[in-house]
Amino acid sequence: QVQLVESGGGLVQAGGSLRLSCAASGRTFSRYTMGWFRQAPGKEREFVAAVSWSDSSTNNADSVKDRFTISRDNAKNTVYLQMNSLKPEDTAIYYCAEGLSFYASTDHGSYDYWGQGTQVTVSS
Repeated sequence: QVQLVESGGGLVQAGGSLRLSCAASGRTFSRYTMGWFRQAPGKEREFVAAVSWSDSSTNNADSVKDRFTISRDNAKNTVYLQMNSLKPEDTAIYYCAEGLSFYASTDHGSYDYWGQGTQVTVSS
């Protein structure tokens, strides 16, 4: 049974940083692309960042480029999202996802397992 457990969310002031973690279990982590998505109240879920299994290439949404960095540690079965220079508009529930895509896909349909999410709140 695949499980994804996010941690590291919380309340932070604008300009601050947080690091989210997602611990995966249940299948061979190194063979799956990992992604982060987020959903703000009243909005649709949107892509944030992804890292491929094939060559660890990454993809980031334009809204977080130069501020957020995704990385993975296959030895720890964990994917991270380092978030710097946080803005109030980054406030959302952040979800980790795992999928079979060869590339760092931005499409939520490419991911077949999802975590329960962790809340990130950025105050102004």
